Amino acid sequence: MTKDEFIIRIAQEQKSLRRFLLALCCGDQDLADDIAQETFIKAYLSLAQYHEKSKFSAWIKAIAHNTFLDSIKNNKIHLSLEYAATKTSNENSDSSFKYQELYIALNKLSPKERMAILLYYLEGYSIKEICNIICCTEDAVKQQLVRGRKHLKAIISHE
Repeated sequence: MTKDEFIIRIAQEQKSLRRFLLALCCGDQDLADDIAQETFIKAYLSLAQYHEKSKFSAWIKAIAHNTFLDSIKNNKIHLSLEYAATKTSNENSDSSFKYQELYIALNKLSPKERMAILLYYLEGYSIKEICNIICCTEDAVKQQLVRGRKHLKAIISHE
């Protein structure tokens, strides 16, 4: 893939990836943008590893997934349960609360459950595609989805 082809593909996937990362980061726009930028850099540097047969969107989300998990492991990020409730923007404070309850509920899930839920329901990936993105078995993805739905239901019914 050439540099120009990469730029075109990133432009096509950027909105979806940023939406995915925003939900993964429980509404923290700055954090989602930081991880997106790091993802784009890592993707560009590892273009030689991309195989044209695979979906570019799945490949870039796998990089984003690993970048997110690396950030958690290295304590670069600390997702706060209160984040969605406290961070507002003067220019669009109403829109910043639009998904507040969802972000708070997602933040209470484990990163693996949150990832599976977001990839399956928000991005529309199949279980098999999710396996390729997060490098685990179909049974593991199914279990993460079941647990994630169960935990979300409990969280939402308590609030």
